[in-house]
Amino acid sequence: MRDLIAPSKKFRPEIEGIRAIAAMLVAVYHIWLGKVSGGVDVFFIVSGFLITTSLLATIEREGRIHLFEYVLGLVKRLIPLAFTVLIVTSLLSILIMPKVQWEQIISEITASAFYFENWQLAFNSVDYLEQNNEASPVQHFWALSLQGQFYITWPFLIIVSFFIARKLFKLPERKTLLTVLGILFTLSISYSIYKTTVNQPWAYFDTFARVWEFSLGGIVAILISIIHLKSVYSVVMGWCGLAIICLTGVLLPVSTVFPGYAALLPTMGVILIIIAAESGHRFGVEKLLGSKPLVFMGSISYGFYLWHWPLLIFYLAYFKKETVSFGAGLVILLLTFILAYSSTKVLEAPVRKLNVKYSKIKLVSIATSFAIPVTAIIALWGTQLTEEKTVYNLEDYPGANALAVQMTVKPDIEPIPSMLEIKENLPEFYSEEDCVTRSGERVTKCSFGVTKNPEHIIALVGGSHSGHWFPALMGFAEELKLQIDVYNHDGCRFSNDDFNGTLTEACMKWNDLVIQELIKDKPDLVFTTANLNKNDIVPVGYIEQWEKLEGVTKVFAVRDNPRMKENVPLCLEREKDYMDCSVPREEALSSVLPWENTEGIPNNVFFADMSDYFCDDETCYSVIGNIIVYRDAHHITAEYARTLSPFLKEHIVEALAD
Repeated sequence: MRDLIAPSKKFRPEIEGIRAIAAMLVAVYHIWLGKVSGGVDVFFIVSGFLITTSLLATIEREGRIHLFEYVLGLVKRLIPLAFTVLIVTSLLSILIMPKVQWEQIISEITASAFYFENWQLAFNSVDYLEQNNEASPVQHFWALSLQGQFYITWPFLIIVSFFIARKLFKLPERKTLLTVLGILFTLSISYSIYKTTVNQPWAYFDTFARVWEFSLGGIVAILISIIHLKSVYSVVMGWCGLAIICLTGVLLPVSTVFPGYAALLPTMGVILIIIAAESGHRFGVEKLLGSKPLVFMGSISYGFYLWHWPLLIFYLAYFKKETVSFGAGLVILLLTFILAYSSTKVLEAPVRKLNVKYSKIKLVSIATSFAIPVTAIIALWGTQLTEEKTVYNLEDYPGANALAVQMTVKPDIEPIPSMLEIKENLPEFYSEEDCVTRSGERVTKCSFGVTKNPEHIIALVGGSHSGHWFPALMGFAEELKLQIDVYNHDGCRFSNDDFNGTLTEACMKWNDLVIQELIKDKPDLVFTTANLNKNDIVPVGYIEQWEKLEGVTKVFAVRDNPRMKENVPLCLEREKDYMDCSVPREEALSSVLPWENTEGIPNNVFFADMSDYFCDDETCYSVIGNIIVYRDAHHITAEYARTLSPFLKEHIVEALAD
């Protein structure tokens, strides 16, 4: 390999153009297409290229990297705009966003302020209870969080590489760094491909599955000095690179296949442009990307990215829309441009002019002045979640009783749970971390009710649609002297067949293991679901699990509850009449009982249909007896489940006596 020459630390107008194109692609795809463009991957490559170039120039010129000054440099570039957006977004969220989303938004603003929003979203992606979260106004901070983590760790990577080269092995410094980056790239992209295959939602936000993109940018920064191409090749490569960047979102379903090998497509597009720009041909793509309009857009691309997303989310929430018209989208883009330009000029530009070496105290003060309002808003807003506890008279909230006996309920009463409480209105066992398996194959058992000398033991087995019946069972556990053993795995049904492609391999293994536990424990009754959604048959996988328990115990299979068309709490905050959030019975339930339409059901199974406590002959309701039935589109609130207790009790008594 030829000697590696230090890449010149210079202004590269084509990179400003790349940033402008990427930012506009991100916004356009979000606003009108509801898709992901791959633009953030462009930002990652550019960041890796620029920061590696800058740090190399510093360490070779001065022999060291001044870490405190480096961090202050990040502060003056990142904090003013980002924290301004967080402050404005927090205040507008209080005014515009539904209360049911407040807790999620507060947690994500906190994560964004401390640059771990990508991990927040990663954990939410595998947390069954959080998977149906609506997009928050700060969700786009995941990319900025990931970049922030990269900016903080990169100087240490370079320092260690130079230490190895200089002090330990007396090797060429740049070649050593190139080797380190090559190793990091190989490890990260291998992990990325694997993780994208087995758990793509997690991989999308995983820092370690994205590091290879920054590494690739760093590799290009080191090798750019020895890459020389004929002008004609450079021209073709550059324009091909731009086409690749612009078409990635059209060619690939980015949000479901990235960041594995598919993410090589937009990253290669950026690299082609950077390499091609070295030739400076008059027909090269760099002439377009380095034009004044795109360079100007590139200079405000950071603000453009920051502002476009909250404006989009606020528009959808305020106007109660699910899509954006062409005209409304243009208005959003115009407002984004105005805010990006003004905030960059008023807030970012003056701070960026400060000399880090001579303005340390001033920069620390500036960072503090932005951090304090964000912290204060989060703290004060968070108190609303803990202070607003609903106090009510039980007689005003009959729940299922109102539908069962056609009783009249008091009008003009705010239904419960409140919108601030409803997401956490969960069965009691969710408060015990060891009682819920969220991933993996480990079988856990937690016992509730009468645990000393019970007359009967009921095993509650399956996922959340079995688990949300827990409050109803607990309503008569003391009376009937029942021990309720919970075997819960969220997102996992009691089935040995993934008939609709939604169950994980870990869930399948959990099903094998839980059968062994049930055979060993021999409960008097296994409580589980009889079908899925509005399906009019009992799945074969369910039946095969029940067959394994013949001669061991009886199975109590309850028909799956009706499902709504959309998230009920969000709908109730939007609509004045709760009937607008209800659905016709024929759309939520099949007209025949699933077990009457299925052959081969073993003799140890007892079925129960509780549908008439959710629906009358025509409608399945979102609110019954002044109690909100669902905490999302299909999970029963614990509050409503408790009112189902006397009606479920009749079936349980019959099953235990049979």
